[in-house]
Amino acid sequence: MTDSHNSGQHKDREAAAAEVRRMWQPTPSWSQPDPSQTADAEPVEETEEQQPDALSQEFPGDAWSGPATKPVDQPAPWTQPSTTAPSWTQPAAESGAASWSQPEEQDDEVEPAATEEAPAHEAGPSSPVFGGSSFHGSGQDQGAQPQAAQFPPAQPPQPAPGPQQGQGGQPLSPAAQHFFPQGVPGQQAQQPPQNLSYRADELIQALPLPREAPAERGVRSMLKLRPGTTERSERIARATAATAFRRPVTIVVANPKGGSGKTPTTLMLAGALGQARGGGVVAWDNNELRGNMHLRTHDTNSRSTVTDMLQAMPMLTQPDARLGDVAAYLRHQVAGQYDVLTSATTTYAQIEAKDFDQIHRLLSRFYKVLVIDTGNNEGSSNWREAMKAADALVIPIKWKSLSCAAAVQMLEELDNQGPEAQRLIRRAIIAVSNGPGDVNKEVEKQLRPYFESRAAAVIDIPTDMHVAAEGPLDHNALQPATRRAALELAARVSEQITTALNTPR
Repeated sequence: MTDSHNSGQHKDREAAAAEVRRMWQPTPSWSQPDPSQTADAEPVEETEEQQPDALSQEFPGDAWSGPATKPVDQPAPWTQPSTTAPSWTQPAAESGAASWSQPEEQDDEVEPAATEEAPAHEAGPSSPVFGGSSFHGSGQDQGAQPQAAQFPPAQPPQPAPGPQQGQGGQPLSPAAQHFFPQGVPGQQAQQPPQNLSYRADELIQALPLPREAPAERGVRSMLKLRPGTTERSERIARATAATAFRRPVTIVVANPKGGSGKTPTTLMLAGALGQARGGGVVAWDNNELRGNMHLRTHDTNSRSTVTDMLQAMPMLTQPDARLGDVAAYLRHQVAGQYDVLTSATTTYAQIEAKDFDQIHRLLSRFYKVLVIDTGNNEGSSNWREAMKAADALVIPIKWKSLSCAAAVQMLEELDNQGPEAQRLIRRAIIAVSNGPGDVNKEVEKQLRPYFESRAAAVIDIPTDMHVAAEGPLDHNALQPATRRAALELAARVSEQITTALNTPR
């Protein structure tokens, strides 16, 4: 009896171990029987006392086989006759999700087999432990143990998820799906092809943004750190000033009062735009008689004026005319990367509206931004033509009574010229550039709120001795605070131009 028991136990343990090894080997399906299995396998010799399976002996009451029902101090299972089938072979008592030891849906062909008496265990490694009929019968005579007496009424079957794919693309058995609900590890299921369509702008927006360049000044530049608040604001202003407009734009600098800072403001604005944009900017002294821009700029390669350009207009307006042909009549300012067209130095000819139109069309062919300095006569035709062509208006003032009074009168005159002039006033930028001793605190206190309410912004340019010297203005010779204020002025003007271009008239 002992030898037979030990032999049967050893065979059952080898059969279970072989089945577990075969389960984890790559086979066409987890639930297919072994092809080498023969139909006439001889059953194991049964004893008078029904023996439990080997896995139950090895792992009594383990969590994967169900809750343990027998106390610890009970005698070994092979010393007493078994009255119930092992718990891992019975259907789960819980309602809801199906147990791993029972298939999700029972076929009609399997139900009759459950009522027949089956051998306790089959000998050899071909005995199916996971899958097959072993999920429906335990080797006991189930007729002697009615199902209704041991378990609550069966619940309606729940809809099972779609079969997971195993090795070779075949579906897994219900038991294998319990262990691998997401599929076999390391083997992803083949995804269905998706019809994806992207536009070029969507792909460009999905690209990662470039990293911010390290600081260029101070200790942060030596340590390769990110820029500080001041340097970052300058970068933003420079990028705004370099806005790419969809057509050539015109900026007019105007104040009827002489000495209000029109020419220095024009040159600082042109220099800030030229440095930010890398060129493509021209400053034009649109004085009807004689301006002083030729005194405030470097005489680089040309002494020509607007009068000489008008005389060469038949040649410059030809279809094959080039930028170099026009540049022969301009002064190039290396520091600010912009060109200058000076006014006439004599009083033999006066610039009129038709002359302004010819020059404006010619410069718009070769330059992207035109910064126009005006004279002091609001009644001249070229002054009025400049206002009609303006995309943005810059009003330079000093905190002095006469300078501010002339600017207020000009705004009131433009306000009576119609909707276009009124929109130009709302987009205007006030540039305050004071020389030494020019600031009147009482005037500033009274008129700053007025200009802030009428215009888009008020930019304060600090006093700079290089500007106050009234010599040729070199952009690199300006104080850092003055260059930052000029860059801020250029950024605000660019913002207003962008608004004007995007607003339908």
